[in-house]
Amino acid sequence: MRTCLAVAWTLLFLVACSEKAGSSDEQPILAFDAADIRIVSDSDTVSIRAELALTNDQKMVGLMDRSRLAENAGMVFVYDSTQPPAAGFWMYRTRIPLDIAFADSAGVIRAILKMEPCETTIPQGCPSYPPNVPYQYALEVNAGFFAARGITAGWRLMLEDLPPRSGS
Repeated sequence: MRTCLAVAWTLLFLVACSEKAGSSDEQPILAFDAADIRIVSDSDTVSIRAELALTNDQKMVGLMDRSRLAENAGMVFVYDSTQPPAAGFWMYRTRIPLDIAFADSAGVIRAILKMEPCETTIPQGCPSYPPNVPYQYALEVNAGFFAARGITAGWRLMLEDLPPRSGS
């Protein structure tokens, strides 16, 4: 636990220092691979380009300090095992409102939430957004993306082309 906290605070320090050093909002602090993701129902398919949060460091940083996200873009968080229903996401240092879809091990979306940017300067001041369902994947996109395309629980993330999971 102490190691995890030390890594988390180190990453937050690096994020803060990179912002002060004048890094662009559009340049993520960590490198992320990307993949084309399809979200499908029985009668429709929606495609997006998603950055992949595969390692613990990538999952910790996520979309922090980005001032925008392209219309058909997102970030998918990939876990090695099923996460508990109370394991939520937060919006510390996230500047844009997001929707998040939580999907099970088969990629079936089980819950969708809207998350608002957190204005506080301390991580503990941000609310958590737990899905209240177990999940293995979480897909963040711009707020309103899912509703505008009619995507609801029951749709499926097609994730067969993702690289092997590591570092959950």
